[in-house]
Amino acid sequence: METREEIVIRPITTKEQYNEVMQQINSLIDSEHGSRDFEILHVLSILADDYEKKHYPIPPLAPIEAIKYQMEEMGLSQQDVAPYFGGANRVSEVLNGKRNLTLRMVREISKHLHISPAVLLSV
Repeated sequence: METREEIVIRPITTKEQYNEVMQQINSLIDSEHGSRDFEILHVLSILADDYEKKHYPIPPLAPIEAIKYQMEEMGLSQQDVAPYFGGANRVSEVLNGKRNLTLRMVREISKHLHISPAVLLSV
């Protein structure tokens, strides 16, 4: 049985610690589910995720980008979502940045495309 160097679990506060944890994660990535190594992998992944969120935040999508992304994920065309915008012309105008979303559009898009109204109303 392979012996591993003792893994110390602690908060990640520096880039160097983050890099060390990522090396440990890579060495444990194929651990068997339910094993001690898998549990360590899980904890280290949570710590790394926390560090990444604090130091490398991902900005939220702009409203139009969120709509386009969700349409793609759901396999919807502009024609499919036209009722939520008030017609095919409106969809095109909004997605091309020529028209702003109205409150009615926000309600319909949020309801049918499952996008938070907060995302749709952000600028």
